[in-house]
Amino acid sequence: MGSFKGHVLPGTLFLVVGVWHIWSALLRFASNPKSFRVRVWNTVPGFDGKLKYLELYLVVGGAFIDLCVELLYSTHLKFFVNGQLNPSHMNDFEHAGMLLMFFIFGLVSLLSQKTRFLPLPEGALCLVAATAFCAEYLLFYFHSTTHKGLEGYYHLLLVLLIGLCVLSTVAGALLPTSFPVDLSNGIAITLQGLWFYQTAFTLYGPMMPDGCLLKEDNISCRTMDSQVRGELLANFQLFSLVLGVLGAVAVSYTFVDSKYRHSDLRSSHAIQDG
Repeated sequence: MGSFKGHVLPGTLFLVVGVWHIWSALLRFASNPKSFRVRVWNTVPGFDGKLKYLELYLVVGGAFIDLCVELLYSTHLKFFVNGQLNPSHMNDFEHAGMLLMFFIFGLVSLLSQKTRFLPLPEGALCLVAATAFCAEYLLFYFHSTTHKGLEGYYHLLLVLLIGLCVLSTVAGALLPTSFPVDLSNGIAITLQGLWFYQTAFTLYGPMMPDGCLLKEDNISCRTMDSQVRGELLANFQLFSLVLGVLGAVAVSYTFVDSKYRHSDLRSSHAIQDG
């Protein structure tokens, strides 16, 4: 069973990173399409380069904080019962393992960029990130906490979005010059963050569907019709988020293209218009 804060905290991390990834991909492609390369993380300009690695610091710091919440606060340091892992907090241990993978990805990326100890190419970093998403996918697919009914349906849709993150990240390693692949990765990460938020507000907030309620840490619907209506509402919510993100990307690209378009891109557009 989750909670409102337990979904909002990781959702914020994915949303911020995803939006920044989309914006950076659009800007880099419009500025110089011929030299475009897929990047698993993007530098932050300004302040004489002091914010260059801000995205990686956000990933490392956010994953570490959430890891501490799951492993230390949620378990109350009761890791073992009768010599075995505490069965009451298996979901917290699983969440901590997933967050550890994202922490490792951020740390490996920082070491690769700032030191000489681990000089990995961008494709290798894409595969490290894909491993973290795979760990997240396996966690929610084989979760020890059995998600049933409406809650299970929301987590099923989350698993599908995580799968898109895995595929687009692996594709970034295989197609290192593909702008659509890099953009798709940012869109998938953004949608995952938004879906965490949508799940929090629907299942643990004020948007609970009629006929369903949260009681004693369980979400139940009075009738099967109420559950079906809730699932249809989830489909509509996901469709709305996808449509909204794609619309925002289109508007952002129009703005970036008009302001930062490279001369080569203008020439190609002129030839096509001619």
